[in-house]
Amino acid sequence: MDGLEHLLSGPRARQAFLLRMVMEPPWAVRIEDDPALTLMAVARGSAWITGELGEALELQAGDVAVIRGGPVYTVADHPATAPKVTILKGNICVDPDGELLAQRMALGVRTWGNSHDGSTVMLVGTWEAETEAGRPLLAALPPVVVRRREEDDSPLVDLLSAEMLREELGQEVVLDRLLDLVLVTVVRSWLANEEQVTRGLAHADPTVGEALRLMHHHPEHAWTIASLAREVGVSRAALARRFGELVGEPPMTYLTHWRLSLAADLLVATDDAIDRVARQVGYGSGFALSAAFKRVRGVSPQQHRKAARAGG
Repeated sequence: MDGLEHLLSGPRARQAFLLRMVMEPPWAVRIEDDPALTLMAVARGSAWITGELGEALELQAGDVAVIRGGPVYTVADHPATAPKVTILKGNICVDPDGELLAQRMALGVRTWGNSHDGSTVMLVGTWEAETEAGRPLLAALPPVVVRRREEDDSPLVDLLSAEMLREELGQEVVLDRLLDLVLVTVVRSWLANEEQVTRGLAHADPTVGEALRLMHHHPEHAWTIASLAREVGVSRAALARRFGELVGEPPMTYLTHWRLSLAADLLVATDDAIDRVARQVGYGSGFALSAAFKRVRGVSPQQHRKAARAGG
């Protein structure tokens, strides 16, 4: 598996939130929810995205936008249209007075909007957790990526649209995989059109991509800059220089952050003792993991586990 394949193999949606939004102007939806990643595809009509993502973006039929979690933004028929709907964290939909709208705007199977036959139809899918989208991919992406229809007229959006209206055995698995495939085509198109090597393309670089793959697949190994350089076939100085140029930090700093991210997931997803978690991510003892965790994240592993499970 080369670096680019490793980057694109990350997405693994699990029971993803999927919605077919049917709207007739004037309409505007403010998004305050913050999933790890959101995909918006225009199946019919057009839409504008405005807010904290930067300059206003117009999407036409066949265009797909991938939005990294965090910024608050608005999707509307026109940049000047004021939002009458807000999506809060947890996909809670309210009007300007805070009244719930989910039932009032429900239009059928995975379909929601203000008109049964609106002029705009959008498909919305989200990867709720970082582990679903894949941390290497999230680290690579800018706040928003847009793939225009003329760049890659893939039939996947039409297929996803049709499957979203069906209710059959295993339908959630089918939809999850289709959502992953649409995302992969968008990211692949974005990478192919980048004019200069960026942090995202670090995974496609023969040297840095292989070093990243080794760290991602074997975090438990006692890596040093020397052993990594030996594995990828370059000098320590060459690896450190190239890694810093493409990733923006030294290899060992990156490895520390990667290990602690994995540890954070294991602490929440399992009841394993701190010592066991430490060994799985490359620390010799629970004490060593705790010291690194508190230094970088500001809390102990136990505090992180307790807060995450309490919803905080």
